[in-house]
Amino acid sequence: MKYLYKSLIALLVASWTPTVLPAQDSDLRLLDWRPKSQMVVKETRILTPKFPVIDIHNHLGDLDKTEHYLKEMDAAGVWQCVSLDGRSADNFYEEHLRVSQSISKERFLVYFRPDFSRIDEPNFGVEEAAKLERAVKMGARGLKISKNLGLTVRDNTGKIVPVDDPRIDPIWAKCGELGIPVEIHVSDPKAFFTPIDKYNERYDELGAHPNWSFYGDEWPSKEEILEQRNRVIARHPNTIFIGAHMGNLPEDLGRIAMWLDMYPNFYVDIDARISELGRQPYSARRFMIRYQDRVLFGTDTPPNAEAYRIYYRFLETDDEYIDPAQGHHLQGRWMIYGLYLPDEVLEKIYNKNALKILGMLKVGQN
Repeated sequence: MKYLYKSLIALLVASWTPTVLPAQDSDLRLLDWRPKSQMVVKETRILTPKFPVIDIHNHLGDLDKTEHYLKEMDAAGVWQCVSLDGRSADNFYEEHLRVSQSISKERFLVYFRPDFSRIDEPNFGVEEAAKLERAVKMGARGLKISKNLGLTVRDNTGKIVPVDDPRIDPIWAKCGELGIPVEIHVSDPKAFFTPIDKYNERYDELGAHPNWSFYGDEWPSKEEILEQRNRVIARHPNTIFIGAHMGNLPEDLGRIAMWLDMYPNFYVDIDARISELGRQPYSARRFMIRYQDRVLFGTDTPPNAEAYRIYYRFLETDDEYIDPAQGHHLQGRWMIYGLYLPDEVLEKIYNKNALKILGMLKVGQN
């Protein structure tokens, strides 16, 4: 009887033991895992958008490829594309404007990017604002702020320069005076400010780009940087600010809605964040419809017809389980769902909202 009892216990334990997979040739790293979906779902192929597109957020600083960019725009139904690479440093904006305008003055727009390495110079803000005005008279149509402000730019004391540093105020004010928008990128995805561990939802992306991590005491918090930006928006109500990457907080559409309600001069663009929007399709669709006058189209991906088509499919169809990686790059291990936005909303996002903002220009150009 005792032997039978032990045998039963052993049998039960064996039945509870998980099945072990056959041995593999080598261990599979998570970063190497690329599962192929077995889902059978509708796939809508959209070659060109329902309405002409203005890509308000792109980087076309590789001037040798400008003609190639135009061909890709033509193939994808993109009417205009904004380059945010008109750097003040070394007066690169002048060459950028010259090349872009020589190929198509109408199709390419260039934004001026301040040189914050000069932040400690006397009258930095006033002098850079005057340089901005010269750039606008040459054809520049906006100002670009990249994420290094508030995060990595330091003055001669070693202190990180905050977004709301008063030395920059003349530049913000000049944008309002000239009637040009500020495309402002501050901070980065929430996951970039958390440890690169088993809980990080962008583990793959940070594994490929570990220098994109801003976790640790040496960096300001994401919340602190966003608060600095919002103080600037409040301090300069006559200047239009476009929050890049869905206001730099696509993970929390409720807070973006609060900011849009609070700041009439604040807009957002969707560039490089359809991976975030598309995993919350019900909330994103409601948001886009409610704030249809405040959302702009952008990609942050050098013109590529197939990349644009991922965006069109996301915005125009009700397709499910879309792989967004080709629209930018692999950001997270998830798929997205289409928003099938109404035509009147699509047209505003594709071009009307951008045309309204670009039409605020108050200075003549050469």
